[in-house]
Amino acid sequence: MTSSRETFVGSLARRLLRIGVNGTALRRNKGCSEVLLCEGIVKLKGKIARGLIAGALIFPGLLSVMGGQRKLDAEIIGKAGELEIQVLVDRAGFSPGEIDGKSGPNSRKALAAFAKAHRIASGPGARAILLKKLCHGEVRLLVTYTITAEDTTGPFAEVIPEDMIERAELPALFYTSVLEELSEKFHSSPALLQSLNPGASFAAGEQLKVPNVLNSDGTECGYRKTGPQPNGATRVVVTKRTSSLAAFDRRGRVVFYAPVTSGSEHDPLPLGRWRVISVVRNPTYSYNPDLFWDADPQNAKAKVASGPNNPVGTVWIDINKPHYGIHGSPEPGRIGHAESHGCVRLTNWDAANLADLVRKGTEVVFKK
Repeated sequence: MTSSRETFVGSLARRLLRIGVNGTALRRNKGCSEVLLCEGIVKLKGKIARGLIAGALIFPGLLSVMGGQRKLDAEIIGKAGELEIQVLVDRAGFSPGEIDGKSGPNSRKALAAFAKAHRIASGPGARAILLKKLCHGEVRLLVTYTITAEDTTGPFAEVIPEDMIERAELPALFYTSVLEELSEKFHSSPALLQSLNPGASFAAGEQLKVPNVLNSDGTECGYRKTGPQPNGATRVVVTKRTSSLAAFDRRGRVVFYAPVTSGSEHDPLPLGRWRVISVVRNPTYSYNPDLFWDADPQNAKAKVASGPNNPVGTVWIDINKPHYGIHGSPEPGRIGHAESHGCVRLTNWDAANLADLVRKGTEVVFKK
């Protein structure tokens, strides 16, 4: 039976999310370290982003636009809606996954999780309370970012092969473009950055409009600080039914939430209680075809170098279940919408945030 709070949250989430930007998603990572894991042959398609201009249906009154930069931002994205909500929940530590300006389940679930965590019940004034908690009207939605020489230096890969053996021959799995690199930096789809910056060449010195997810303007309201946390999380819960992950502190409060991809019919999520045994940043990937039902048995074992397009992304959080773990992904746009080979995938930036919260011994619960 659906509670009044669930009915309210679901209804509110649907009303608040009303904007669309078409496009595809890309990827990220860097560095070196080795790990053996569960992920299978990941097909990396759609390397060229297809998106362009956002078409918007706006929920009236969602954004109070007040002169100057905010007015300009509103004109660019069509007076708010989905994009604003995605930016606000991301800043608050309730990730919508890849920010794309589209209405979708990842955003609705993040908004609902935020409302539940802050005990915002249905009733008169509830919508205003939710928006106030998210610091609506107090945060610039978009900020200006100047592309640096370091951003454009590379190296970049011309193409990432689909075949795992061919990938193993590469020195590293680099970004394929500056657009891909900056998209992950600002938690966005390449299509969104292109639509916010029509005509941009993504060259050094160029100024871009980007989502304000890194607190570039120093506005603390509604911003959950990132980086290593002294207290961190004591428990991480992955829920298969909702394709979500929540990290809790010792008092039982949600300190981080994100969408995930977890398991499949052939490789189900290993339900139960586990614990973190190590956190590896910038891992290499040890491919063993014997571990995967859909692998070509003629394939040899292979070690794939680290890098933004490594099959497990920028982070591997190992648990005491052989060949299983929580990790990043080279395809952020697929998180929450696809299946995995039993492991738990997040976007690279969400995996990095989670890695800052857990440590050896942190409890991990996988449930239906």
